[in-house]
Amino acid sequence: MTSSPASRKTTLTNNTIKAHWQIKLLYDGDCPLCLREVNFLQKRDAGRGLVKFVDIADESYSAADNAGIDYETAMGRIHAVLPEGTTLKNVEVFRRVYEILGMGWIYAITKWPIVGPVVDKLYEIWADWRLQLTGRADLKTLVAARQARIDCTSGDRCHLD
Repeated sequence: MTSSPASRKTTLTNNTIKAHWQIKLLYDGDCPLCLREVNFLQKRDAGRGLVKFVDIADESYSAADNAGIDYETAMGRIHAVLPEGTTLKNVEVFRRVYEILGMGWIYAITKWPIVGPVVDKLYEIWADWRLQLTGRADLKTLVAARQARIDCTSGDRCHLD
């Protein structure tokens, strides 16, 4: 018995597995160290689509599309969004991304009672100094410059000095 083209199409469609992301990682595409990490994670994802990478430095970044996390908040600390809308930040983002990509053992030690708080504190220090250490302007300056570019693009007053 031969199948009709329509039934072959239905079978193909039913057998095709559509990849759905398990975590949305918000990252700073203007940060060279962040990009290095994202490139590594993208290779580990290997096109499976388990992690959706969202560049917050992109002019089209929208808080509305990312659980309400605005540019300034996202620049201050790393954030991620789970499919149901739960947000994560700081080292928990790395723990989850690495677990999803099958490398949870790398961050497993950060779940230990003494190690976890130390790693969390070290991340806070890193996040506070990240922009300066990568040779960039401070957060207030970056936010103001971004807003000026958005205002200029949207036809509002243009104050690009």
